[in-house]
Amino acid sequence: MTTTQSWTEEFVDVGGTKTQVLKGGSGPPLLLLHGARGNHRWMDYHDALAKHYTVYASSHPGYDKTPRPPWVSTINDVAHFYVGFMRSAGLEDAVLMGFSMGGWIAAELAAMDSHRIKALVLVNAVGIRPQVGEIAETLMVSPEQTQELIYHDHSKAPEAPYLSPEEDVQWRNREMASRLCWKPYMHNPVLPEYLKLVEVPSLIVWGRQDGIVPLNAGEIYHQSLKGSTLRIIEECGHSPQFEKPQEFLDATLEFLSKL
Repeated sequence: MTTTQSWTEEFVDVGGTKTQVLKGGSGPPLLLLHGARGNHRWMDYHDALAKHYTVYASSHPGYDKTPRPPWVSTINDVAHFYVGFMRSAGLEDAVLMGFSMGGWIAAELAAMDSHRIKALVLVNAVGIRPQVGEIAETLMVSPEQTQELIYHDHSKAPEAPYLSPEEDVQWRNREMASRLCWKPYMHNPVLPEYLKLVEVPSLIVWGRQDGIVPLNAGEIYHQSLKGSTLRIIEECGHSPQFEKPQEFLDATLEFLSKL
């Protein structure tokens, strides 16, 4: 029996940069920003969200099949890039959802230009330095060591699900993550102040046992984003969308259903 692929690969021209986008579903737009490892393929949680939204899972500049424009070298640059992306893709009243490093990009973008954004969802986002604990080192260790830090219950860890099978793509993605996040490491010291300017409905989802970014960073996001909701997922690490997918979807869709 032949199954029909539920998504398409497209390229959006952003100031001359052909930006890779995996797109599927129907309904209001949801722009999904991936973490530091890249955006290799369409995932189960993409499919689940695509039952309610038109999901745009883009690859950041310098990641996967999206080239890096010479001017993009910081997270702030990437946020500016996505202002252009949303304009070029015609996205209005979009849900903006970011995972880990993608959450940092989403937060910067929301503070920079929120008029196209209907709601903000941050999932175990880096970008804020916790006052309790430290953000773990992930750029100078192997992917296998990072995988150990990501999951609380390692029996539920998929086999590097979001890594490209092409080793050169993996290394380019790691190089780009280092370029964007190295100094200051994985945070913007003034981001909490930026977030006080954001006035869109916001949800922060966090795995309590996150081995990469302590829960305290999520609490600071919650304190900084006026009227935001913090949903903590128990017995879960840095990637709820993989380790506790149903709890992640329940939290996200419940929040979005109230908009």
